[in-house]
Amino acid sequence: MQSIESNALEPTRAELKHLSPMAKIIRLIPVYGLVILTVALIILFSILLPNTFPTVLNLRAIVSDKAIIALLSLAAMIPMAAGRIDLTVGYGIVLWHILAISLQTNFGVPWPVAVVMVLIGGGLVGLFNGLLVEVAKIDAFIATLGTGTVLFALALWHTGGRQVVGVLPDGFYAINGTFLFGLPITGFYVLAITIVLWLVLEYTPIGRYLYAIGANPRAAELNGIPTRKFVIGAFVTSGLMTALAGIILASKLRIGQASVGLEFLLPALVGAFLGSTTIKPGRVNVWGTIVGVAILAVGISGIQQFGGSFWVEPLFNGVTLLVAIGIAGYAQRKRSAARK
Repeated sequence: MQSIESNALEPTRAELKHLSPMAKIIRLIPVYGLVILTVALIILFSILLPNTFPTVLNLRAIVSDKAIIALLSLAAMIPMAAGRIDLTVGYGIVLWHILAISLQTNFGVPWPVAVVMVLIGGGLVGLFNGLLVEVAKIDAFIATLGTGTVLFALALWHTGGRQVVGVLPDGFYAINGTFLFGLPITGFYVLAITIVLWLVLEYTPIGRYLYAIGANPRAAELNGIPTRKFVIGAFVTSGLMTALAGIILASKLRIGQASVGLEFLLPALVGAFLGSTTIKPGRVNVWGTIVGVAILAVGISGIQQFGGSFWVEPLFNGVTLLVAIGIAGYAQRKRSAARK
């Protein structure tokens, strides 16, 4: 159970107590290196692009564009805490944003009911994924890839390859279009969910159980943890958050199309993997995931304002994913070596 504390890379209070101020800084750099890099990029781009980057308009654009990715990264992070992966975060959002619109335009469902139906659908898909992984004993990567492909096929079948367009209620538009304190309300959705997940994962038995399962499923079972129940619950939560992201995307785009959504899969996974390299190095964590999404947002925004081409964003995401996986693997090996 001590493995969930990540003490191999995180300095303990007792360790820091006996270090000089400079030694403390050097010891903390590997833990908060990504945070420092994010702040450094913000300062750099603000100096190089003083008229466009450090502006409220740019902040609004970043929050609006990356809020959905942040939600999907958090959704992917939850099964990762239990040592599983959920690829339906990238495929499910395709179907859910289409259904959120078509239920209203094609079937006349009131928008609050449509929202609830989409959330229920997301939870059921998460439940199905959990059953495939825990009951049918199918590898999580294969199971969620298969489920995600089916969801994408359903989206294509439902739309017939065409856009779903119609006049939607103002209340539905307000889900994404409302501003609070001058910023898009979607940023506050992310903040609220982040705080809740942080409290659950760090300060409740649920979080400790998930991390214990991710560290050593067999040991968790021997300690009396019902691993099946918690892993299935992690997939259900991931499915609900993916459905919520789909609803927000539908409110933002105001049209549904099957060609939109898959581009969120890679950056969502990048954010989750990057999150395992900072704050709590060696394991996925909530604030690390948010930092991972933030560095993607800042880096891509700055590069694009310098005149980067349309292919810069997928290139940046792909390279960052490779680096993140490499760092995460190194951190995990270092943790294991320290425990031994």
